[in-house]
Formats: sequence, C-alpha cells, structure tokens
Amino acid sequence: MNLFYKSTRNSGRTVTASEAILKGLADDGGLFVPEYIPKLDVSMEELKAMTYQQTAYAVMKQFLTDFTEEELKECIDRAYDAKFDTEVIAPLVKVEDTYHLELFHGATIAFKDMALSILPHLLTTAARKNHVTNDIVILTATSGDTGKAALAGFADVPGTKIIVFYPKGGVSRVQELQMVTQKGENTSVVAIHGNFDNAQSGVKALFEDRELEKELAASGYQFSSANSINIGRLVPQVVYYVYAYAKLLENEEIAPGEKINVTVPTGNFGNILAAYYAKEMGVPIAKLICASNENKVLFDFFRTGVYDRNREFILTSSPSMDILISSNLERLIYAISGQDAQKDSALMEQLKEEGSYEITPEMKARLSDFAGGFATEEETKEAIRTTYEKTGYVMDTHTAVAAHVCAQYKKESGDDTKCLVASTASPYKFIHSVMTAIDGKYADTDEFELVDELSRLSGTDVPPAIEEIRNAEIRHTKECGAGEMKQTVKEILGV
Repeated sequence: MNLFYKSTRNSGRTVTASEAILKGLADDGGLFVPEYIPKLDVSMEELKAMTYQQTAYAVMKQFLTDFTEEELKECIDRAYDAKFDTEVIAPLVKVEDTYHLELFHGATIAFKDMALSILPHLLTTAARKNHVTNDIVILTATSGDTGKAALAGFADVPGTKIIVFYPKGGVSRVQELQMVTQKGENTSVVAIHGNFDNAQSGVKALFEDRELEKELAASGYQFSSANSINIGRLVPQVVYYVYAYAKLLENEEIAPGEKINVTVPTGNFGNILAAYYAKEMGVPIAKLICASNENKVLFDFFRTGVYDRNREFILTSSPSMDILISSNLERLIYAISGQDAQKDSALMEQLKEEGSYEITPEMKARLSDFAGGFATEEETKEAIRTTYEKTGYVMDTHTAVAAHVCAQYKKESGDDTKCLVASTASPYKFIHSVMTAIDGKYADTDEFELVDELSRLSGTDVPPAIEEIRNAEIRHTKECGAGEMKQTVKEILGV
C-alpha cells in the first residue's frame, strides 16, 4: 500500500515519498509528513538477527513506498559501506548504567552521516523516478555538522550542486576546517555574519521565493534540502533507534518487550523526532528525554507549553545545539494538534511574527511521552570529566549534555528504566572543549596539538576525518551578510 505525504500547513494535497524528498520543503513553507506512521512488519525477534543494512530496509520500505525493493536496497548498500569505520555502523557501548548509541563512525564523525550518506542516493533516484532534467541545488544551513556531512555526501554527485551556509564564529574550529577544505567541483561554502537561526531562516526564505524559483528553472536548476526539514533525512534516522533496541535485545541487556528510555541531545529536533517515529512504529520506548544546552528553548517548551525564541542566543561548547528555532518541532506540533494544518499554520505564523506561541492544554497533554532537561556549560564539562575519570570513556560535548540530562532525569523522577543515550559526535570533533573539560591544563593548547593526546587518553585511533584536515588546503573563503544570501546563491550559480 502506498504511503503518501502532506504538508504540515495544508492537508489537502498529497505527494509521493520521492516527490517529498525532491522538494525538501512544501510550497506553503510547511514540512512534509507521512499521512500516518507505518508499523513495523517484522518482529523484534527477527530484527535482532539483522545487520544494520537489513534493518534499514525493514524500516525504510515502510515509509518510502514508491521506491522499488531494488532501488531502496541499492541506496542502502551504497550508503552504509566502507565509509563507516565499523561493520556494525552504529555500535552500542555500555557506559556505567546507560547505553551509548555511537552514531559518529561515518566519514565526518558525526551523527549526520547516518542520514546524509544515503540522502544523495535517495535524491538522485527520486529525480530519475520523477523525470527531473534540472540540476538539483542542495541548499543547506548548518550549525556545524549537517554542512560537512552534506558536502561529503553530495561532492561530485552528477546532476547536483550544494551550497552550505554556516554562522561565522558559531562552529568549532574542526567543524569549520572540515567545511572550508571540502573538495568537489559542485560544492560551495559560505560563512554568514549572523547565527544559525539567521542562516536557517534565510534558507527557508529562499525556498519560499517564487520569483527566484522561476529564475532558477530558466537556468536549469531547482532547490532541494539536506537539512532535517527533508523527510529523506528524517526517515533514515528512525532506523538506528529500531536497530539499537534490537541489539539490546540480542545482547540480552533487556527482556523481550521491555521498555527503554531514550535521551537525545537536541537542537533542530530531527533526531529526537526520529525516536518518536520509531516509538510510533512499535519500538518499546517509554520516555523520550529531550536534552538541551543553555539555549533551553525546548526545555522551557516541554515545561510550559510556550515556545519562545525571544531570548539571548548563547554560544556554547555544544554548537550544533545552539538553536532557538527548532524546525522539526513543527512536525510534532502537527501530530499533537490532531493533524490540524490550520492550527499548525497559525502557530508557525505567530512564531514568525511574534517569536513565540502557546499550545492548547489538549495539545500539551499529548506530550506525555516527552521529558525535558538541560545542562549548563559547567555541568557539561563535569559530565565529560567524571565519566572519563570513572570509566576511561571520552564523550563529546553534545553527548555529555545528554548524559547529564539522563542522570538528572533518573535522579529527579526516580524512573529506573534502562536508558539509551544518542551519542552524536566523536570527541575529536570538539577536541579543545573535551580536553579542557578533562583537565584545565589544556586550555591554552592549540586544538590540533591535542589530537594525539586525546588518542592516548582514550585509547582510540585518530579518525581519518581529523588526519585529512590537519594540513588540507582552504578552498572556500566566501562570506556574506544574513541579508545577502539570495544574491550570493545567484552569483554562485551564475543566474
């Protein structure tokens, strides 16, 4: 049976999965969502014996129903291959009394690889299915990780170009170097003078610009997105939560049917929304614990039912979460409103005009699956240091936020359900913050001088992603103001 997609802001028109992936964002500015969340058609008993690739097919075939078995399996096999440094793709590591799902074993050492290694294949397959002759221009805003993972995924993919905007001074040194040294004739990277929210709002505005759409079409281009607003990014992320539960079962860490809690470090809300979709598919998940850093707009939302971005934007040591407008939350708002596109549209308009909105008591009651918590900068450092001292395990700043929130939730709620922590980046990606947290003596040491020291401390090999940027040539130096993004895109494309 075919599963169709509709916009969160207009339930009237449906599109196929491949059309939703191609467009990225709906014409009305809404996000594409499936008409319903499909159920898994295989048992956990069957899933626990499956490889990552087999699990990916079992999950994704339920969502991407207009892809043939051959097309989907080819996309999966091309994505989850030797680019990952472990055959299991997403290993589970027990750290004291929690289970860390390591999502950083791909080419760019962050969880974005899990979806962005397959998106180019889904997108080019979708283009063929829909007889697209234009070149597809991937337009992306990044708070640090999406940009590099998207650039690596789309570099030199025929029929595509990719333009990434990132906030100048708002990403780690490693993140910036990974982007500005990116090879590929079809890649462009632009630093904007502003924060991530400026970059993301600018990209959304370009998607909604009908005049620009016509100009691009006349030059043989059309936009698509690699941000988690694209359903082709979100669906692959559901896979690893299904896989993790099955592996906990296989390893006899949990009993059949036993519920687990999941804690996710959260910025744009895509990663935790994927866990929610996994739960809706039938994975026995109890609580979805949303972990924020000091930009705790989501923590406040789950506590009060008010989403308010009118606050100071704080630069933290977990920059991928330095976000005040969590795009993917719109998909959850749509779900808890009873799929009321009018209600969703009104709330999003209010957010745009006033910077805040409040959900109804009925909607708030439907958020009982979620809990929220946040970690200060000091608490993040402490989580890294104490975990290392007790276990020898080194985690990055984003994972540390989640680990702290997970422990805090257990303590405050008395809930002793086993917990899975989404470990979203390698400590090598935020090396200065991580090493300084372990020992303050490293505070004045150059980031790249600390690489070998972290390798020694953690007993892990330096990832190729770090080795290759140590002496790589800077290839992208373009910068622009937040209000100049349209002109910059036109210059890059020669439109």
